[in-house]
Amino acid sequence: MFIGSTDHSDQATGSEGRQDGSTRPPGRRAHVVESVGCPAVTARAKEPPETRDGVELTNLDKPLVDGEETTKRDLIDYLDAVADRLVPVLSGRPLSVIRVRPGQPPFMQKNVPKYTPEWVRTTAVWAEASRREVHYALCDDRRTLLWFANQRAVEYHPTLIPDGSTRPSHLVLDLDPPAGAGFDVVVDTARLVQRALADAGLCGAVKTSGAKGLHIFVPLDERVGAEDAAAATRALAARAARLDPAVATTAYVIEDREGKVFVDSTRSGGATVVAAYSPRVRTGIPVSFPLAWDQLAGVTPADFTIRNAAALLGDSDPWRELMPPAQTLPDDLLEQGRAIPIARVAAMHAGKRRARARRQ
Repeated sequence: MFIGSTDHSDQATGSEGRQDGSTRPPGRRAHVVESVGCPAVTARAKEPPETRDGVELTNLDKPLVDGEETTKRDLIDYLDAVADRLVPVLSGRPLSVIRVRPGQPPFMQKNVPKYTPEWVRTTAVWAEASRREVHYALCDDRRTLLWFANQRAVEYHPTLIPDGSTRPSHLVLDLDPPAGAGFDVVVDTARLVQRALADAGLCGAVKTSGAKGLHIFVPLDERVGAEDAAAATRALAARAARLDPAVATTAYVIEDREGKVFVDSTRSGGATVVAAYSPRVRTGIPVSFPLAWDQLAGVTPADFTIRNAAALLGDSDPWRELMPPAQTLPDDLLEQGRAIPIARVAAMHAGKRRARARRQ
């Protein structure tokens, strides 16, 4: 059997694997079952698994997510169809994936499992928060993507900083609408960000998050360090919110957002962002889909799913085609951003102040 090809999501349910992690070999020989007074019965031979690029694909017609008609085959077919566009987005970046096992909630996987094939490239990254080394996969080719798909990996979240570098390749603003809001307010906020970028002499590319919002990416040249990228992200978020404070906010705490769209400036440094073309574990299995700025009106993230996204793309690669050239960051933007507290830190201090006030 091809090493690492088993769908290890089934080991948790016992449908194909044994407790020791071994599996039945494919295509077992037909055998004869005999009992007293009964004629011999010949069992049907198990059909060999489907193979693509040397990866054995198993349980393809099982539902991908509980309550969804989408199957694992649908996931694999979609990822295979867009592999030439998705793999370049993932390549050379430590990768986290969100997997789904039958009957279990989705979970994020960072460390590669022990049964990962030797040909899957990995990289070790020190995690300061957990004080340990994390071994991430690097999805550099179609074969690795298909292996992940067979593990029921639905979402693909690469880091903003490529492997071996200390500098982010992009600056990212994540637009998150309040509960119950229409997508039109997210589009209105995206226009504010677009104006803030233009005022700073910058431009970016936009894609649906695949959930409720939008992601705006600004490619950075190699001179921009992680701290400067984070400062510029904070400044741009603040400038966009000031353009229309009735629509947008930079308030990190949900209770402080007052029903406005959150312009999230925290996707920086070692953060991950769901990749363009990646599916999401949501109703209908939507896809994070790139759009031109003039295409935002009249669409919603749910319009793009693993069932129609490949056909909508055809042979095009809009994420590559619409991405501006790498840019440097103006000094005034950096100066403003350095004076803005990091959102998570500011929220933590505000929370402590509120707790003290309640105790008094």
